[in-house]
Amino acid sequence: MSESKAVHRSQPELARYNRQMLFSHVGVEGQRKLRAARVLLVGCGALGTTLANLLARAGVGHLVIVDRDFIEVTNLQRQVLFDHEDIERNLPKAFAAKEKLTRANPEIEIEAIVADASHANIEKLAEKTDLLLDGTDNFETRFLINDLSVKIGVPWIYGGCIGATGLAMNVLPKETPCLRCIFETAPPPGMNPTCDTAGVLGPAASIVASWQALEALKLLSGNRAAMSRALFSFDLWENRFQQLNVARAKEVADCPCCTHGEYEYLSGKFASATTVLCGRNAVQVTPAPSTTKIDFERIAVALQAVGNPTHNKFMLKCAFIEGTGDRRNDLELTLFADGRAIVKGTNDAGLARGVYAKYVGA
Repeated sequence: MSESKAVHRSQPELARYNRQMLFSHVGVEGQRKLRAARVLLVGCGALGTTLANLLARAGVGHLVIVDRDFIEVTNLQRQVLFDHEDIERNLPKAFAAKEKLTRANPEIEIEAIVADASHANIEKLAEKTDLLLDGTDNFETRFLINDLSVKIGVPWIYGGCIGATGLAMNVLPKETPCLRCIFETAPPPGMNPTCDTAGVLGPAASIVASWQALEALKLLSGNRAAMSRALFSFDLWENRFQQLNVARAKEVADCPCCTHGEYEYLSGKFASATTVLCGRNAVQVTPAPSTTKIDFERIAVALQAVGNPTHNKFMLKCAFIEGTGDRRNDLELTLFADGRAIVKGTNDAGLARGVYAKYVGA
């Protein structure tokens, strides 16, 4: 009798993973390692929902999902765990994901945390974690995860997509380049397209997240040597797929993070700041300092999808509606040439940061 069949009878809790265990590189021992693993997933949007879905069904034993946002109708095109009922119930993404995943696999532990991952809390969130996963939509948070990964020696898997294009890369501390070896600094505000300004196709997000999930399964099942050391890149519309050799980046980048041990995002040095403006029902968002001026024309074009932006050389203004039902907010974004913004119509700093990330970039 094969080991997988014997386990099927003696440990019925592993029966659901039978087809996965039949794959020789996983097997019974690899499956047991997956069941013992703990993963922190930061972000539960297009990438995060697919990642969480694949890893939960694969039997990763403890999954911590952190996301600051609620579900909107525009999410449903690509965020595979959500539906209209979740919107009607005003569920946060993390809790809606936990409900769906618990029904899919009640034998694993899932923690849903509604929070904005930041330099103030991410080390606590990552305690006893075997892997950090990127389901985010901005470089500030990615560089924060990168700092943490290098500092504590825990691998993380980067992923990003926009339009029909995608990028993904494993960061294995002391073995591979880190993200700051590849991208020295975050794109300045207004220069980093987001899915809310440039659009995104569901298949592009699914491919990035599936690549990330597969690499995660390699690591967590004890097959670290099989993990990619390249930067995976594709353009689905142009039918291009590439594996870019980035090994030398670690040698030539003189990276402040993995070469010099300067964790500037984890320390809060480059963190954007929010200030609730007393008596004004508004929040000021101040990004990390940048020498690049805001391109009002470019941002105005993007905002035309949600409002009627106006601008001069000093500032841009746009009123629009964010959310639906009980989560509806009538907001006004005022963006200044230095990247600073005031989001009027809310005292919720998390909402203001989310608006800034969507329409300006971060």
